[in-house]
Amino acid sequence: MKAIITGAAGFIGCHLASRLLRDGWEVVGIDNLSRPGSALNLQWLHEIGTERWFFDYGDVRGSHEVDLLFERHSPVQLVVHLAAQVAVTTSVMNPRSDFEINAFGTLNVLEAIRKYSPSAYLIFASTNKVYGGLESIAMEERSERYQFSMLPAGISEDQKLDFHSPYGCSKGAADQYVRDYSRIYGLKTCVCRQSCIYGTRQFGVEDQGWVAWFIIAALLGRPVMVYGDGKQVRDLLYVGDLIEAFVGIYKADDRTSGKIYNLGGGASNTLSVKELIGSIPKLTGKKLDWASADWRPGDQKAYVSDIWRLRDDIGWQPTITVNEGLEYLTDWAKNNLDHIKHIIGIRA
Repeated sequence: MKAIITGAAGFIGCHLASRLLRDGWEVVGIDNLSRPGSALNLQWLHEIGTERWFFDYGDVRGSHEVDLLFERHSPVQLVVHLAAQVAVTTSVMNPRSDFEINAFGTLNVLEAIRKYSPSAYLIFASTNKVYGGLESIAMEERSERYQFSMLPAGISEDQKLDFHSPYGCSKGAADQYVRDYSRIYGLKTCVCRQSCIYGTRQFGVEDQGWVAWFIIAALLGRPVMVYGDGKQVRDLLYVGDLIEAFVGIYKADDRTSGKIYNLGGGASNTLSVKELIGSIPKLTGKKLDWASADWRPGDQKAYVSDIWRLRDDIGWQPTITVNEGLEYLTDWAKNNLDHIKHIIGIRA
């Protein structure tokens, strides 16, 4: 069995590659190593890798190099497309680059599959941002958080699309291309609209990976910026549970092919920004200094994934609670502070 992972040196990609290698797969990774920490994740994969691990330095924006990768390694049974520009703020500053990576890069991957490995199963990492700001959803404001008034299970896949922000547009376009290549060309595809994924080997930065960034900032004594009032709520999914979902989706391809799933921690694994800040002293032994700034474009006051459709189709559900996951992430960050300092440019 052989898999291709785009963005293989990223936070999610390296965990997925590690899991597939342990399961006996041949794994081909491609990454341009632009993300802080990706080179360190790649080194980790090389250290645990076997003769079944192959890596190509490359960029999904290059249609020719994506074609060459698939031509050289096909046929494959699984493709997981994780390579992306992942921050709303970056997309606002540079929408052209955001589009080229997320939309055009996904089209390049789809075309390479169609030409060289049409029987492969494609899992695409989409985002909850395709639903926009959710302004039409009734919210209740509590002292530490917002919550939905009428949706106890969260947002389902039936929620209308509303691509609010260049990032939402580029990922939303890719999301719909993946779905349509299943309908028009008969490819086996699955779109996973992910919520907040967190865990070990996540080198969080201010505009993406906020859970990891807040913990890392506290350990390093650096202040953080909170956009909005801090009552924003997200459902958190530990990376190990995400990988289990990917594996389950692939194994149940007869039930999952052509479908779209909201994939997150669900209603039982939610956290607001303020609640995370309040828990950091216990986790790290240090207080987090923070300041406030205006809301960002398209920011959702609350987003919680309704995960019942995926649960019904493959029997998957999260197993790591938020408290457990935060402890795992904090322990990893404490043990890797020297690496983290080097990555973000702090002298030891």
